[in-house]
Amino acid sequence: MNATDTTRLALAEAWIAQDPDPETRVELAALVEGARAGDAEASAELADRFDARLAFGTAGLRGAIAAGPNRMNRVLVSQAAAGLAAYLVEHAEPGASPSVVIGYDGRKNSDVFARDSAEIMAGAGVRAILLPRLLPTPVLAFAVRHLGVSAGVMVTASHNPPNDNGYKVYLGGEHQGSQIVAPADAEIAAHILSAAAASPVDTMPRAAFETAPESIVDEYVRQTAAVAVRPTMQPRVVYTALHGVGWETMSRVLEVAGFDGPALVEAQIDPDATFPTVSFPNPEEPGAMDLSFERAREVGADLIIANDPDADRLAIAIPDAAESHGYRRLTGNEVGLLLGWQAAERAAAVAGDSGPNGALACSIVSSPGLEAIAHASDLDFESTLTGFKWISRAPGLLFGFEEALGYLVNPETVRDKDGISAALAFLSLAAELQATGRTVADHLDEFIERFGCFASSQLSIRVTDLARIGEIMARLRAVPPASVGGIRVERIEDLSDGFGDLPPSDVLRIVLEGGARVMVRPSGTEPKLKVYIDAVSVEGSVADRRAAASAAVTRLERGMQELTD
Repeated sequence: MNATDTTRLALAEAWIAQDPDPETRVELAALVEGARAGDAEASAELADRFDARLAFGTAGLRGAIAAGPNRMNRVLVSQAAAGLAAYLVEHAEPGASPSVVIGYDGRKNSDVFARDSAEIMAGAGVRAILLPRLLPTPVLAFAVRHLGVSAGVMVTASHNPPNDNGYKVYLGGEHQGSQIVAPADAEIAAHILSAAAASPVDTMPRAAFETAPESIVDEYVRQTAAVAVRPTMQPRVVYTALHGVGWETMSRVLEVAGFDGPALVEAQIDPDATFPTVSFPNPEEPGAMDLSFERAREVGADLIIANDPDADRLAIAIPDAAESHGYRRLTGNEVGLLLGWQAAERAAAVAGDSGPNGALACSIVSSPGLEAIAHASDLDFESTLTGFKWISRAPGLLFGFEEALGYLVNPETVRDKDGISAALAFLSLAAELQATGRTVADHLDEFIERFGCFASSQLSIRVTDLARIGEIMARLRAVPPASVGGIRVERIEDLSDGFGDLPPSDVLRIVLEGGARVMVRPSGTEPKLKVYIDAVSVEGSVADRRAAASAAVTRLERGMQELTD
């Protein structure tokens, strides 16, 4: 055994000594015993867990639940809480006490991580308020603004695999309840490292925290219900929570807004940290909505609404006889464009003599169709880096979305994506269409007729060696293509040094002839390169436009596959 192995074993044993969780203590002790006995797999696992630390960034923390600094566990979360508390104390106004509200979903250990955080932050002199029970992420985001606190923490891994958990941080004050961005992320990360080095977590002071009243949830329900127009027609709806926490809050919002209760996917309606009916609890994943399609066929549903496990994302499906299930899940771009059009029309309806005011915003990898809506509606348009930490900060925001099923329809209430309010807004749209004898499919055609067909696609190039991603990006920069799939490249915009008002980001934007666009960026959470493809057609009939845009996307897909091989 070399010196590195010896040091790593000492670190593991010190971790066990401070770990309050018997489950992770036992599994780490078994690894230590195996490594001491010469088990190569145990030694490699220890190296993976102790040679790196789960990085704290603008997405907070997220990872698999297990022992060690490179996993999610009570030690790591306690250190994160101590570091965040130190940051809040440092940034508090003179003489003022900082405050935090903490929420949690139904994942494994979410409630434990939340209570640890509340006790440790209270022990550090921060007023800590824990939400009364497991609740959706949007309720926590709402509570940050509603309570006027310094920060918010949501313990969730959203739609990650079952054994993952995470730690999202929001800031109040001038940040208005948005998720953290630089430089706050680096400052908090530095405080976390200092807290981890200063003392074991079992010696950190703890104190009593407050429990928030149910009236906070009541107020979220009331304000969210105001998103909808009182319906004159009741679409037949199927709803699934995908084993998450969305249904209890969603059901109350629907009732207050005047909508009938939907048919439920009963097997997925209650929180279950094991997610037994899906291989991956993400409505974008193949198979995740199969039970919803089955239930929809049983009741003849006009609409399927699915939330992800923490209910910050929304998936919509509509009847489609051409699909084997009889239903088609709309893309995130399709839903985003219809909700954006709805927001623009509502802004016009309440505009004064000077016309509508405000902005529509989306991430740079989302459909350029939203910009077309904004321009046609005399609204401002903001293009941001990916993530609602950026979208939510757009000046004058009326509506924002990202193609990964995230929508913000009520920025005065919540400054983050909200799958519950977005679901209600879409249901309200479907009810209004039904009252005039139209369907969502009809409305998609109307959109194409009005604005053009904006077709989109996404490629994910998974790698086993992370260096491969850097090599592909470097090659595209060094030898920029003159065409992609036979379509001429007009220009390539490299965002690595910033572009316009955008901060630096490892993204290439390839602008092609005819209004097509390709975005290339490394994934921020997985070992893969992501390629976003968009094409538009504004000539001919609806069918002609759809065919032309689809054909362009297909050509660009083939071209990008060749360029990234």
